[in-house]
Amino acid sequence: MPNDDELFAVVTEHNGGNHVRVQCEDGENRMGRIPGRMKYRTWINEGDVVLVEPWDWQDEKANIEWRYDSQDADQLRAEGHIQ
Repeated sequence: MPNDDELFAVVTEHNGGNHVRVQCEDGENRMGRIPGRMKYRTWINEGDVVLVEPWDWQDEKANIEWRYDSQDADQLRAEGHIQ
């Protein structure tokens, strides 16, 4: 579950390298950065539900903190946390 400064988001576009475009639950479209600790261990594809932390100094960018697998995303939808 997200902390105070984290949001649920859905990956809408993979921009190559370690960047993805995400649609956040607050309605914002942000550029998400995949950190090095996840880059080769966790594959992130379009349509995946992720947990993001928007940057304090640039609100249009965010760090990807976690990727939920399909089973966890379905459970989040069933509990009403995401659409």
